[in-house]
Amino acid sequence: MRVPENGPVSDVRHVLVLPDRDAAEEVARALGERFGVGEEPRIVRDALAGEDDAEDAQWLVLLHDEDGRLDAAALDEFAAEWEGWREEP
Repeated sequence: MRVPENGPVSDVRHVLVLPDRDAAEEVARALGERFGVGEEPRIVRDALAGEDDAEDAQWLVLLHDEDGRLDAAALDEFAAEWEGWREEP
C-alpha cells in the first residue's frame, strides 16, 4: 500500500516582509488594486529574536495564492516600493 505524500501545511503562498506597520497596511490595501487580490491579506507582527521593542519588529503580509497566479518577481518589485521584500513561506 502506497502512502500519499503530505501536502503543504499552510496555504500561504507568499510572505512580504515590511519595515513597519504603516507600510504593511498600505501594501495590504494596494495588493487588491495592483494584483486583483480578492481575499484580505493577513498582517502579522514578527518581532526579531530577543527584542521586545516594537521598533525592532518587522511586519509580514501573508498572501494566499492557491491558483499560483501571482508572479513572484512582480511581488518582489512591489514590496521593494515600501522598502520590503518577499520571502518563501
